[in-house]
Amino acid sequence: MAEYMRLRQICLVAPQLAPVIADISAIMGLDVCYRDGNVAKYGLENALLPVDAILLEVVAPFQPGPGTAAGRFIEKTGGRGGYMAIFCCEDPDARGAKGNAIGVRTANVITHAPYHGVQLHPRDCRAAFIEFNHTDGSDDILGPYPPAGPDWQKSIRKDTTLALIEVEMQSPEPQALAEHWGRIVGVPASGEAAVKLPNATFRFVTGDAEIMRGLTFKVADKAKVLDAAKARGCAVAGDEFLLCGVTFKLTA
Repeated sequence: MAEYMRLRQICLVAPQLAPVIADISAIMGLDVCYRDGNVAKYGLENALLPVDAILLEVVAPFQPGPGTAAGRFIEKTGGRGGYMAIFCCEDPDARGAKGNAIGVRTANVITHAPYHGVQLHPRDCRAAFIEFNHTDGSDDILGPYPPAGPDWQKSIRKDTTLALIEVEMQSPEPQALAEHWGRIVGVPASGEAAVKLPNATFRFVTGDAEIMRGLTFKVADKAKVLDAAKARGCAVAGDEFLLCGVTFKLTA
């Protein structure tokens, strides 16, 4: 099978799920396609919303406190930063092995046939979890993807939000982190501290802590989305607002 690497999903974490999903739906004009019961064994509940062919997921612990990895993440970061970047590829095990070879440990392996995923340790990835996965028969970007449910494609809306085009990562050494992530995902970083995939760009900027800081969305009407964000009580500045620990940036 030919090698490929695409952004499949971004996972954010919230203290409580329902209010955040209500805000994202109302502001961004996105619909929930699935709630995955498989995450309950990790002490989590979730919801996934398609942004064209990329999934935006929010997870939340059942109970407050550090009893889950997501709960510890919230406690450690104060809730600032995205949780996981999830990539689809031709062979998650081979991609994970290449990560292991440069000192990035495997944290978890998940198999729910026809889906198979390899999650790498966030401490070694730095800034966020990285997961590689593959679903048999899903080489079409709108093909099967079990984590998003059997009919996730039917929930795609294009009236407000058109695409997720960029993920902003932060580090005191952005070029070094870009090169590290580039080595892990097998896509060399550019000299402008960016890792460019066919369907999205990871851009690395200077900041105190290493976190997934922001998401950039192409929208049909920026003013309408910003008004909706204000109405939901989000802090709005220019063409961006803070929601679920990350900055939502808007572009036309």
